[in-house]
Amino acid sequence: MPTASKNAAQTGSSKELPFEEALQKLESVVEAMESGDLPLESLLAKFEEGTRLVKACQAKLEEAELKISKLEKNAAGEPVLQPADDSIPDNE
Repeated sequence: MPTASKNAAQTGSSKELPFEEALQKLESVVEAMESGDLPLESLLAKFEEGTRLVKACQAKLEEAELKISKLEKNAAGEPVLQPADDSIPDNE
């Protein structure tokens, strides 16, 4: 079944995609699914692909959020990346 091998190849690659590209692919998957022209097997494959893309996008967003939360200004007012510290209060 060629579709299965294609989907298997996409499984590992969706995490390495840049966020914008993964989001664009996700949008095209949603459009294809909403078209109503796909047979059930293809819908399931698109759903699986979309699920992988959503997880990849969420991981990229969480990674970016973590990096942003680490940014602090030093004494000179310049942004500096600080190591993550769970003891820092969230209400700064």
